[in-house]
Amino acid sequence: MSVSNLQKSLLDRSAPPPDAPRTTGRRRRTRYALTVLAFLLPSALPLVLFVIGPMIGAAWVSLTEWNLLSPAQFVGFDNYAQLLADPETADVFLHTLYYIVGYLPIVYIGGLALALALNTALKGRSFLRGIYFLPVVTSWIVVALVWRWLLNPSTGVVNTVLSWVGIDGPGWWTDPVWAMPSIILASAWKDLGFVMVILLAGLQAIDPDLIDAARVDGAGWWRRLFSVVLPLLSPSTFFVIVISLINGFQVFDQVYAMTGGGPGGSTQVVVQQIYDLTFRYGAAGEASALSWMLFAVILGVTVVQIIGQRRWVTYG
Repeated sequence: MSVSNLQKSLLDRSAPPPDAPRTTGRRRRTRYALTVLAFLLPSALPLVLFVIGPMIGAAWVSLTEWNLLSPAQFVGFDNYAQLLADPETADVFLHTLYYIVGYLPIVYIGGLALALALNTALKGRSFLRGIYFLPVVTSWIVVALVWRWLLNPSTGVVNTVLSWVGIDGPGWWTDPVWAMPSIILASAWKDLGFVMVILLAGLQAIDPDLIDAARVDGAGWWRRLFSVVLPLLSPSTFFVIVISLINGFQVFDQVYAMTGGGPGGSTQVVVQQIYDLTFRYGAAGEASALSWMLFAVILGVTVVQIIGQRRWVTYG
C-alpha cells in the first residue's frame, strides 16, 4: 500500500460518522433550550400556576352550572347563550365603555400636561414628581373611600366649596347620573402619576436638536407640540392607551368601594357583575362565561390597536 493510500485510510477511520454534526447541533439546541427554560422558570412557573391554569379552569367552569357548593353539571354553551340574551349583559358592557370614554381622555391629557410641565427646568420638580406619583402606589380602597368622603353630597368638601360660590353641588355617587363621573374623577386622579411617568420618559428620549430646529424655523409652542413632540411621543402614547384600555375594561375596585354598582345599577360594570354572579347569586358558570367574554373583547381591542399603531406610531 502506498503512503498516500495509507494516509487516506487513516483519515477515513478517524473522521466522525456523517450524522455526528447533526447530533452535535441537536445537543447544542437542547442545551440552549434548557438554559433558557432555567432562566424563565422563576417567572414562567407563577404565570402557569396563577394565570394560565386559572384561565383554563374558568373555561371549563363556563361550560357548567355550578353554585360553588354542589357538584358542577355540564351544560355546554348554555351560559354564553343566556348571557347574550340577557339585556343586563349589554348594560354592564355599556357602563364599562362609558367609564373608558370618560376616563381615558382625562387621564391622558392630564398626564401629558403634568409631563410637559415637569420636563422643564422647574424648581423642586423632583419633589413634585414624587407627590404626583404618590396616589399610584396608594391602595385603591383607600383612594376610593377618600373620594367617597370628598364627594359626599351633604358633608363632602367638594360640595361645601361649591356652595361658597353659590353652586348647588350634585349628588355625586348617590345620584345615578353623577355616580359614574364620580368614579371616573377618582380613577383619573389616581392614575395621573402613572401616565405622567411614562410620558415624561418619552419626552426625555426626544432629541432636543429636533425641537430647537423647529424653533429656529419659526414654529411656536403649539406647532412644536403637534408637529414634533406628539409624533415622537407616539410610542409612549400607544403604550399608555393600551394599558389604560385594558385596565379600564377591568375596572372594579373603585366601583366596589364607592358605589357597589349602584345606585340603581348605574355603575354596574363587567367585573362587578362577574363578582356578583359568583358570590351573591352562586352562578359561577355564568360568571366564568362572562369573564371569557370580557377576555375576548379585551383581546380584540388590543389586536386592533396593535394593527392600527403601524399607521400613527413613529419609532425612531
